[in-house]
Amino acid sequence: MSNLYKDPQSSDPFQDTNGYNAPFNPPPQPPATNSKSIASMVLGILNLMLVFMPYISVILGIIAIVLSAISFKEIRRYGENGKGMAVAGLVCGIVGTSIGLIILALIIVFMVIGRDFNSN
Repeated sequence: MSNLYKDPQSSDPFQDTNGYNAPFNPPPQPPATNSKSIASMVLGILNLMLVFMPYISVILGIIAIVLSAISFKEIRRYGENGKGMAVAGLVCGIVGTSIGLIILALIIVFMVIGRDFNSN
């Protein structure tokens, strides 16, 4: 009586079954998250944290902007997840880079002004 529901089996040898003559369909896998969007977000956040070290901040911000642009193209092409992280990396990269450039410009201006006062 226990074999009542297991017989007859499928005649297709390539079809996986779950033992009850029904094809076994695994649940669909969600698309992978784009790794460049993760890296872009991490570098963008580091960019904002290190904004008072303008040399490092500007370099990290530029890398975050480039990685987010690349990840947007890959997300569209391959249907991956991670668009929100790419947007966060882009925004943090732009904001941190602009603040870093402003601080760097102010440092240069103050150095020039300070040199002019010391030469008199």
